[in-house]
Amino acid sequence: MARVDLAGFNVDADLLRELAASHPEPVELTPETVSAAYARISRDSRPVGELRRISRKEVEKARASNERIVFGLGHASVAEHAVFNFDVLEVSRLAIEALEAHRLASYTEKSQRYVRLGEDYAIPEEVQAKGLGDAFTEFVSRSFSRYALLVARLMASGVPDKLAGEDARYALPLAVHGQLGMTCNARSLEHLVLRLNSSPLAEVRDLARSFLAVAKPVAPSLLRYMTPGPYHLLREADVAEVVRDLLGPPAAPTPLEGPTDLPPTGVRLVNATADGDARILAALALPTLGTDYLSALAAIRALDDDGRARLYAAVTARLGVHDTLPREFELASMTFEMVVSAAAFGQQKRHRMSSLTTWPYDAALGVTIPPAIAEAGLSDILLEGAAEAEAMAQRLGGPADPVAAYALLNAHRRRCLWTLNLREFYHVSRLREDEHAQWDIRHLTSAMADLVRGAFPICSGHLGGKDSFAARTAPAG
Repeated sequence: MARVDLAGFNVDADLLRELAASHPEPVELTPETVSAAYARISRDSRPVGELRRISRKEVEKARASNERIVFGLGHASVAEHAVFNFDVLEVSRLAIEALEAHRLASYTEKSQRYVRLGEDYAIPEEVQAKGLGDAFTEFVSRSFSRYALLVARLMASGVPDKLAGEDARYALPLAVHGQLGMTCNARSLEHLVLRLNSSPLAEVRDLARSFLAVAKPVAPSLLRYMTPGPYHLLREADVAEVVRDLLGPPAAPTPLEGPTDLPPTGVRLVNATADGDARILAALALPTLGTDYLSALAAIRALDDDGRARLYAAVTARLGVHDTLPREFELASMTFEMVVSAAAFGQQKRHRMSSLTTWPYDAALGVTIPPAIAEAGLSDILLEGAAEAEAMAQRLGGPADPVAAYALLNAHRRRCLWTLNLREFYHVSRLREDEHAQWDIRHLTSAMADLVRGAFPICSGHLGGKDSFAARTAPAG
């Protein structure tokens, strides 16, 4: 019978320090010993539990082993056995976006939807260097006043307290502080710190130093290559130079009421796997057919729509609301171009197993006005705040300066490309089309789902929020 022993689990760092202080002999607590022990498994016949005991007794030898194996031999996956939990506080929403762009980590963030916000925000050192610290402080203070005014007036118009705060936050700038809990392994942390160190924003680079200050003393053997080189620092400028040379200077931005180059939904499908339904169904049929994939694909293509629908129905007949679709659904993918508000992007960015390519927030793309604000006749308050934010952003350097984004609001927009396979989009759809989802991301996801149904009319048959799952799976008649 298989045997599984618990080798470790997350324990609060304060408790670890208390236990170490009460130990009769000095003890060094580090996840490096687990990495070192697991690294020996492939070439040591002793039980892994014994290897862990040896590593715990010989920490310096364990560290030397890690450095040789991880960095000398290049077996970087060994570092993935060392895991950290971080509390991240007093960091701006803009910096959090830079942090959470890193895919291989787990984040749980304080939600501006559910938490009434106090006046905590970042004053970037670049703003101080421009001599605009006082002006920026006054601007943010007025933004919080508008936030409070919108909350009060929305509630007076009959909007519930939580929903009033959820929509009023569209008037707040990206300089507002957030906080989050984060978990990642040492290998992932090394890549994350390298990426943060490459940022043009001082706050983000300071965040990288903060991670290292608390993690490197605990696991010095697993964190090494985190200084960005020319590739990380100069790649974007190199690309921009060649693009300008080949295609000419960029067009002057034109103020817009919205992304007029896109449909009213703000999203369009720019690419989808050709014949995606057949490709998915062929992979599902292949084990039964006992043939190669291309032959299976030809057989599925020969079926009519009713035949394909029968096969899809067999795949999903026992599907539950919490079940994931089989991996064969990853054979069909799609790419969307969209313009989203910062508020919606705060939720979109959490789908890290997809590929999300973003461009800077752009005042020329206009702002998103929550329907509740418009219906209550309060749009002018938000638009006044947006105009002031855009003026402050111009004083900070305008679109060419990344620091300017600190002044833009949750209502301001950015352009992005989002590539997902159909299996991942089912997860997005269930979560973001559900009745409990925030209205902005729900509208965006519903527009995407309509496009997906057009691209994959059979295998998209169960798209929709969790709240409507029972209705979608109920027997006909």
